[in-house]
Amino acid sequence: MNSKQIETVLELAETLNFSRAAENLYLSQPTITYQLNELEKEIGFRIFDRSGKGAVLTPAGSQFIVTLRSVRQELKQAIEQGQNFSSVYQENVRICMPIRSALYYLPQTIEKYARENPSVLITPSFDWYHGFDSFLKGDQDILFAIENEVSHLHDVNIHPLYLSHIYLVCNKTDKLTNKKIITEDDLKGRTLMVGGGSQAPLRAVQQRVLRNTGIDYFNSKDHDTSLTNVAAHKAVVLSPGFLNDHSNQFSWIPFDCPETISCVLVTHNNDQRWNLNHLIEILKNYYDKSDLNF
Repeated sequence: MNSKQIETVLELAETLNFSRAAENLYLSQPTITYQLNELEKEIGFRIFDRSGKGAVLTPAGSQFIVTLRSVRQELKQAIEQGQNFSSVYQENVRICMPIRSALYYLPQTIEKYARENPSVLITPSFDWYHGFDSFLKGDQDILFAIENEVSHLHDVNIHPLYLSHIYLVCNKTDKLTNKKIITEDDLKGRTLMVGGGSQAPLRAVQQRVLRNTGIDYFNSKDHDTSLTNVAAHKAVVLSPGFLNDHSNQFSWIPFDCPETISCVLVTHNNDQRWNLNHLIEILKNYYDKSDLNF
């Protein structure tokens, strides 16, 4: 299957008319028919049923088109990235994190790094659920992670970055915002959002609070769901500081507990590039000098 066949099939799926598809693609109708026939021979099933009135997607064709649209988009992005890279850069460092705020100082780091290493591209990606697997497959060079979730891995280097504390997140109009630190007793009578991919130290805090206070709780799918309920005045949530985007939309108040979450960067043991280690050094330096709470 080539890119011309992909464009032909997708255009025909939009128009369901050979003449119109040919006109839109600036091709002859026999060319459209030939490309479609060749593709159907290759994949082993009919994409369209032809008739005098045009073309109709078969059930298999309908499913195929859905996937093919994603393939076209990914191919387009791959080509654009390749074009950008080849024209300016000689090397790429790929870094993956679950959410933008996890590496709050990444923009400043990229800016500083670019001045010192203009031929190296830094490519961030955000993947809450599949970043770990992407790193293990070698698709990422650096992974933001929680230390106790990656300490068992072999053939990796773990670079400590910062300790993230536990905070209560509530609306800025909540009376709890007047407190400098939140205790378990402060949560009595409240509804607490729990779950949502909580890290082990946070789960321990949540379970202890529920056990000791008997307050109501609500299971959350993810952090965004929790914040939505906080914004709706339905609940409060305990959250690690690395999820704080410092946008001042919510109040983040330190919670009285001994637990912290060790946030680290993970690299492949066989990747000893100076450019990669230099990026980590710059990022760590920003956190070491930071006056923000995480």
